[in-house]
Amino acid sequence: MTDAKNIDYFTEAGSVDAVNARMAKDADPRLREVMASLVRHLHDFAKDVNLTQEEWGTAIDFLTRTGQMCDGNRQEFILLSDVLGFSMLVDAINNRRPSGATENTVLGPFHVDGAPVRAMGDQISLDGKGESCLFEGRILDLNGNPVAGAKLDVWCDNADGYYDVQQPDIQPKWNNRGVFVTGADGTYAFRGIRPVSYPIPDDGPVGQMLAALGRHPNRPAHMHFIVSAEGYETVITHTFVADDTWLTSDAVFGVKSSLLTKMEPGNSGDTMWKSSFDFVLTASAGD
Repeated sequence: MTDAKNIDYFTEAGSVDAVNARMAKDADPRLREVMASLVRHLHDFAKDVNLTQEEWGTAIDFLTRTGQMCDGNRQEFILLSDVLGFSMLVDAINNRRPSGATENTVLGPFHVDGAPVRAMGDQISLDGKGESCLFEGRILDLNGNPVAGAKLDVWCDNADGYYDVQQPDIQPKWNNRGVFVTGADGTYAFRGIRPVSYPIPDDGPVGQMLAALGRHPNRPAHMHFIVSAEGYETVITHTFVADDTWLTSDAVFGVKSSLLTKMEPGNSGDTMWKSSFDFVLTASAGD
């Protein structure tokens, strides 16, 4: 422990105490807790690797360019969090669920509010591309009872590996998106395409970092779901195509074994594939 008389003066050995001592006693307690830990770990990191001034300058430049890459359509800092596994860690900490409940995974940057509500069985693929697929299953509670009135907000990339918001002048609006609401039996069904794998945006500083580390930018094929119902915790998740090449090396660490779904051959002439998955919801705290 650093001597109290040295706390006001910055030294290498007492750097953490010197910085944390400057926080006001009446600052928000949670802010004090978070910032004190951040300073401690940040200083310990620099000491652990003997960070050079050149490396520090490189890091500042990297963070500056990351910020400059952000705009209303792209969030490079979230991408950075994703590829470092940090987004998934925060998600896991905040969405601990009992055994048997459907697990969360990252939201991703391409969700759009306000997708049209469609009738069960409707088609969400509007550009005529890709291999047709029927997505079906049930929304259940932990006891296996159907959940009526559950809302499924779904979206995925097109057959070329792009979301509609990435190609607003090419893809139809709301391509591969839709909202569905379950009836009394808790079942859902909609038609789309078999999702394809795609690379995350890698033309910025995060992509350069991945290349320097010898890491690829690819995500395995998946369908996004937000499943919500009154009285239940909202599930933000994907279902992943079980035989995809990139499952064990997802660039953003989003894959969980419980979220794999096998693509079965379709049973009708206009459906090449079928993906079946049941979502199990947990009652909200206090319910």
